[in-house]
Amino acid sequence: MGNMQISINESQERKTKPSTDGIAFGRNFTDHMFIADYTEGIGWHDHRIVPYEPITLDPSAVIFHYGQTVFEGLKAYRAKDGAIRLFRPEENFRRMNESCDRLCMPQIDEEDALKALKTLIKVERDWVPEAEGTSLYIRPYMIATEPHLGVAPSLTYKFIIILSPVGSYYKEGIAPVKILVENEYVRAVAGGTGAAKTAGNYAASLKAQAVAEKMGYSQVLWLDGVEKKYVEEVGSMNVFFKIDGEVITPALNGSILGGITRKSIIEMLQAWGTPVTERRISMEEIKTAQQEGRLDEAFGTGTAAVISPIGEFSWKGEAFTINGGQAGELSTKLYEELTGLQSGVKEDPFGWVTEIREEAAVRN
Repeated sequence: MGNMQISINESQERKTKPSTDGIAFGRNFTDHMFIADYTEGIGWHDHRIVPYEPITLDPSAVIFHYGQTVFEGLKAYRAKDGAIRLFRPEENFRRMNESCDRLCMPQIDEEDALKALKTLIKVERDWVPEAEGTSLYIRPYMIATEPHLGVAPSLTYKFIIILSPVGSYYKEGIAPVKILVENEYVRAVAGGTGAAKTAGNYAASLKAQAVAEKMGYSQVLWLDGVEKKYVEEVGSMNVFFKIDGEVITPALNGSILGGITRKSIIEMLQAWGTPVTERRISMEEIKTAQQEGRLDEAFGTGTAAVISPIGEFSWKGEAFTINGGQAGELSTKLYEELTGLQSGVKEDPFGWVTEIREEAAVRN
């Protein structure tokens, strides 16, 4: 994608923007999207911003049959001064390339991908909501498009970015959730695709999630796929535990997705001088710590919620609460610091925020 030129074809009909009060996540999309095509032997070409519309693919396209696809999720925020801010977008495109490598898909030029995103957001600047807690959700993804019923990497691909305004994840402060520890199904195993952000991982998680919801739980806690003993992820988030004043999160082991929020939490805690460790941690250790009064907090981290406190676990038919079922002091502080930094309310000592200036996009 080097030396990328982007053509812009603006939509003649504009959508009515939804109210961000109570807006459903991922149901509304902006007027335009970015698309680039890849052809083996040529590379990336035809970079363009076009009206948001359905994609036409051959029924035998590789994506439909062999699942060659990767995606990312990040957000754009409207600061109080009107500036639009991105949070560590370069990390998302770096991780996307790692996912592409695992799925035998072509690499993107990370700088060009960021340029494409910035240009798209400039075209759609009016779609970035202003209300507190709201944001513009960004979904970059790649799909295999070659019409071929053969188990081999596709020779053609599309890289696409779509945008969706979303409301506040928490309406009345961050709310603790109830989690069911999954003992039957597994999300991924080392050597599989668990460390990649690919669609199949999420399809494989739906059955356990449906069972958990029927039992009254918000999410499942995934255990390792070999011994079903060690904690891996919670729902589609990374997970942290505060035990004896130390913050512990499962080490990246080849089956856990390395979250951007996870990485930021670790770096923020280190900057604060708070002990934080990446290592294996078993449910037995967590349960023992809770029984002995040493488990202070547990929380999930991810793009959508940022921080999701855990108020209760159910493991092997037995439920136990954490911090009286209330959001803990550390998780609340982390949530306020990260969201404040993202929205421009707080200073950014880490250099994580990229601002998009409000000048008009250049049209070719």
